[in-house]
Amino acid sequence: MKCQKCDKNATFHITELSGGKPEELHLCEDHAREYLTSSDGGSEEAPLSSLAGALAQQMQVGQTAEELSRLDQRTCPVCGISFFDFRNKGRLGCPHDYVFFGKDLEPLLLNIHGETEHTGKRPRHSPHDTDFKTELIRLRREMKAAVSEENYERASKLRDEIRRIEERE
Repeated sequence: MKCQKCDKNATFHITELSGGKPEELHLCEDHAREYLTSSDGGSEEAPLSSLAGALAQQMQVGQTAEELSRLDQRTCPVCGISFFDFRNKGRLGCPHDYVFFGKDLEPLLLNIHGETEHTGKRPRHSPHDTDFKTELIRLRREMKAAVSEENYERASKLRDEIRRIEERE
């Protein structure tokens, strides 16, 4: 597929929602960079070299720099990953991040998958396992903090709770 603005191959396929209707753009890397940087109002740039950077850059189109900086400072209470870390690395830290950053991830998920709800097959134990894993991540993080504060009594209680949860699985 050719770029809509020149004869180069289109490597970026951007879907914009304007007025509730999707509008597709097929651009080469140069025109995609120009399009994304000109329409974000000079907000903080994410690296375009990776897919995650391009997707994060796409998220910036509809957001102001203030909203983005406020969003970047949000940190998951379970795993401690910030939205800025996600934008740079393209990976979330724990299953709870989908809940914690859910509203902020919706435009990105809609752009990638065309839907925000999963409609395909699911593993039989998926919802159950996700809750346990999220709880284990939170408890391990708290235990690590308790050990670093030399609060060994709290750390041993957390260790016992972790073992109880692991035995139930």
